[in-house]
Amino acid sequence: MRRVRKNIIHDRIFKVLFASSFLFILLIGRLYWIQIRNHDSLKVQALKQRSKEVDLYPNRGVIYDRNLIPLTNKDRITTIFTFKDTIINNKNLKNFIINNSMIDEDLDDYIKSKGTIVDIPLKSNVEGIRNGRNIFVGDRIRRYGDGNTLSHVIGYINKSENRGEAGIEKVYDDILKNGENQSLYIELDEKKNIIYGGEYAADRKVDSMEPSGVKLTIDYHIQKIVEDILDSGEKNGAVIVADVESGDIVAMASRPNFNQEDIDEYLNREDMVLYNKAIQVAYPPGSLFKTVVLLTALEEDLSYVDKTFYCKGYEEINNVVIKCNNIGGHGYITLKEAFAKSCNSAFIQLGQKLGSTKIIDMSKRLGLGEKINIGLIEEIPGNLPSGKELQGPSIGNISIGQGSIETTPLQITNMMMIIANKGIDKGMSIVDGITTKDGHMIKSFNRGEEERIVSERSCEILQDYLQEVVSNGTARSLNLMEIGGAGGKTGSAQAVLNRKETIHGWFSGFYPAKDPKYVVTVFVEEGASGSKTAVPIFEKIIKEIYRINR
Repeated sequence: MRRVRKNIIHDRIFKVLFASSFLFILLIGRLYWIQIRNHDSLKVQALKQRSKEVDLYPNRGVIYDRNLIPLTNKDRITTIFTFKDTIINNKNLKNFIINNSMIDEDLDDYIKSKGTIVDIPLKSNVEGIRNGRNIFVGDRIRRYGDGNTLSHVIGYINKSENRGEAGIEKVYDDILKNGENQSLYIELDEKKNIIYGGEYAADRKVDSMEPSGVKLTIDYHIQKIVEDILDSGEKNGAVIVADVESGDIVAMASRPNFNQEDIDEYLNREDMVLYNKAIQVAYPPGSLFKTVVLLTALEEDLSYVDKTFYCKGYEEINNVVIKCNNIGGHGYITLKEAFAKSCNSAFIQLGQKLGSTKIIDMSKRLGLGEKINIGLIEEIPGNLPSGKELQGPSIGNISIGQGSIETTPLQITNMMMIIANKGIDKGMSIVDGITTKDGHMIKSFNRGEEERIVSERSCEILQDYLQEVVSNGTARSLNLMEIGGAGGKTGSAQAVLNRKETIHGWFSGFYPAKDPKYVVTVFVEEGASGSKTAVPIFEKIIKEIYRINR
């Protein structure tokens, strides 16, 4: 009996020890979870109970250029955080803010629009302010920079809901929402005064391999060149720069520009400021469309290069008179001369021989009338005439790119890219892929396979004709011979803008003349003519690109 009783006691002691050890291990695990694994989360919750939260870092992932230069989340602004009453009652502080802040509007109006704590962004290199009672000075990272570079491509967000509303922000909203968020918790005492210091904490940290960023094909340096040139000339319209070999869009700009931090200001304007005019608005291509007509002829019969036309200054089709750009007429003119001088009469005669159907079929092969699909959902397909629009005197307007033909600058760029690549469509894109927070590529943008659209020989002839436009034609003012020359085509298109008749200017071309590296398309609203307004912009862009690449 004694042995049995002894064994029972031993069993009980063992069970108690086992249970105690198990509970101790659970307690250790719980403490580990609270103090180490879940420390940051609990810390944030505790801070929220006794502090006022101020966002310091945008709650969205970074958008990068092709070289991993951040296009968002990069501008650091020194900011004062304080109470409304503190500013109102402290005359010295108020004067300091008036003299050193980045606030454009009246300070009193700005203060009224804010909540309990007012944030005052300061100019760079400001000295003479530091943390103190009811004042905290910290750095805030802005989603968008002061210059709003690449604004129409990046797009903008609904701040209150952290939702992408346009551009890359909208297309990749689910990815960009995965970005880290860091806040400043300004601790308040029982009298609601700011405790000296404040504390930083992250509501959400992103794993090093979690998708949270987007890498574009844009080259920040070329983008900046394009935007600076457009702004210096105060021109509205669009510019696209594309890399011939890769199909990458390295710059895309639309004007007028807008402030991504204050979208409400632009909602009721009539200048389509929020539209990306490179992809979202279609215009008559004017004489640029003669490139399509010429390719149609070359693909049908190369002997067209030997034909001569007679220009008397106008063409009449079924009692419809269409004037040539040279009212006195060019007289007898070869096809090459007609293209270089943009002779309407010669191309209307050529269009009549080819027929509307063949020209429109070639347009479709070159990507006109449909989306190019570069990664932006705002892109529109433009318009090509069909049905009865192809009959009768309409061939006159079709041959010179007028009437119901409407193209986007992107479609024109794609067409010129095919020519520069000797008939091969390599596919264009503005998105390189999805990345981690540090820019490591996770998934590349899915591009289509290369496809031959027109013959190599036709494109070789057309490249020569495009160089003739620059040498002796409508773009002869273009001065790039010392750095490799260029080829391209001007266009002047009649259109209606803001309910009034106007003329838009085009120029799309490649650089250098031999073995092209870049295609650049320039579209200028109310530009009088492509020769006068678009060509000079093309020249400035190419010279600046040459300067930074040599």
